[in-house]
Amino acid sequence: MITHSAITQQIVQQLDQLPVELQRKVFEFAQALALSLPKGTPGKELVRFSGVIGSEDIEAMAQAIEADCERVDVHEW
Repeated sequence: MITHSAITQQIVQQLDQLPVELQRKVFEFAQALALSLPKGTPGKELVRFSGVIGSEDIEAMAQAIEADCERVDVHEW
């Protein structure tokens, strides 16, 4: 498996061979990729909340989701 530093090194080597305008395009593409990453909290930071919600509450939430989600009430509006 290729390491992060090896990838970075290979990218820099390739960029060095490109004209400035293409380097700019690569940079803009990299920025677009970075912005497209999902935002959120890594799971390892959420582990501390494991078990906080009781099993009865979990079951009630599961039943509410099953009963009410993905259903359209045409008279709601």
